Amino acid sequence: MNAITAPQVEQLKKRAKALKLYGLINQWEETQRHYRSLERRLSSAKLGRFKMLADFDWDWLKTCDRGAIEDLMTLEFLKDASNAIFVGPNGVGKTTVAKNIAHTAILKGKKVLFTTAAKMLNELAACDGDMALQRRLRLLQHT
Repeated sequence: MNAITAPQVEQLKKRAKALKLYGLINQWEETQRHYRSLERRLSSAKLGRFKMLADFDWDWLKTCDRGAIEDLMTLEFLKDASNAIFVGPNGVGKTTVAKNIAHTAILKGKKVLFTTAAKMLNELAACDGDMALQRRLRLLQHT
């Protein structure tokens, strides 16, 4: 299936207007806004590449609580502003799980900023003065 080009979309919109299909035009515009918003949130989240949990090998992890992770994927913890903290040795999938939760939140319309604790602490330590630190903390808080 071929993608429709921007000029083709404009031609279809013009034809829909001529046919007075205003509901269809409004639906197209709403869908375009939705996708632009999703693209903006995905871009600003800084997720990078990651493996989807559907492809995750759960069998090799001996102490991972899969049920707890699946519960986090429902995003219920956001309703009461709880935090999720992943602790474990390198290479067990903490980042993969966190990125999957973040991706799910983005798909459900939430703003997300992915970072590691080390990167966040380095950025905060590099702030020059109290005002810069307060601005950075506000940015992290409202993302």
